[in-house]
Amino acid sequence: MLKRSHYIAVSLVVLLTLVILNLPSRATARLKLAIGSLFLPLVGLAHSADQLTSKAVSTVQPRSELVQQNETLRRENEELRVRASLAEGVDRENARLRQLLGWQPRQRAHLKLANVILREPSNWWRSIEIDVGSRDGMTTNRAVLSPEGALVGRIAAVRLTRSQVVLLGDLNVHVAALVDNETRDMGVIGASGPLGSGLVELGFLSGSANLKPGQTVRTSGQGGIFGGSMGTDTSYTVTGIPTDGRPIYVRLYSLIGSEWQYKDYEYVAAALTAHKAAITSPVNGATLDGASVTFTWDGGVGVSEYWLYVYSVAAKVLKLKRIS
Repeated sequence: MLKRSHYIAVSLVVLLTLVILNLPSRATARLKLAIGSLFLPLVGLAHSADQLTSKAVSTVQPRSELVQQNETLRRENEELRVRASLAEGVDRENARLRQLLGWQPRQRAHLKLANVILREPSNWWRSIEIDVGSRDGMTTNRAVLSPEGALVGRIAAVRLTRSQVVLLGDLNVHVAALVDNETRDMGVIGASGPLGSGLVELGFLSGSANLKPGQTVRTSGQGGIFGGSMGTDTSYTVTGIPTDGRPIYVRLYSLIGSEWQYKDYEYVAAALTAHKAAITSPVNGATLDGASVTFTWDGGVGVSEYWLYVYSVAAKVLKLKRIS
């Protein structure tokens, strides 16, 4: 037999049901929304748990497969260690041979890993940005290589946490190159443009260059400053040499009979501090000869462009900024 409290509870449920049934449709909809929102956290928790379970099931691999992968990685690691040991032995033999022949020692490369973080769609063949900068010891004009060891470009600008890389596809990049053939032909790699048949082209070759499809082209080791045939000339003026005190390596080839022979030289670049140009004529404070005057100035150091401004009032602060 039901107790009094049960009768009261049943009566309240019946009364609440009658009230809900007699409510207007707008009020009923709001009430349903409020009641449903109370169960949303439980529904979301159940859905998240179901997704997590599905993801865990899909990522779990059998123990036998994990053991096989671990064994494969262990063998690859051992093989790489053996190869590295053999390579060190070859380097030592090469160093002794170069010492006996009186050749310049090879410079060991100091590599630093980096990731590409920016590539503009409009000029993807010209420049990229990588995630190493001055805080990582990066400096300008350093070579950038692909994971396979191929030359990609050089560092053009360095910021604190990133650096801009100018690629070989840029029209202003030229790299001295050596063709791996019998005559060891030398030339300069430059961009052929985004609409060309290839990414880069090899120019500044001698007329007797023996080039064939499939020949390997390597950097010549001249730092990309200059490389090309001199013909029968015995002197040449090279421009664009760095002025930061770095080592400069020069190799002079001589064609004797049908064999190219060479000799290496090593220099130290001038360590010059950039400074602005100065007018040398007329001298400062002189009285001008007339309405037409020729102004002459020295070249300065590290100057890429000059701007001459003549006015008849005392000069105030005037700053020029290139707008490209």
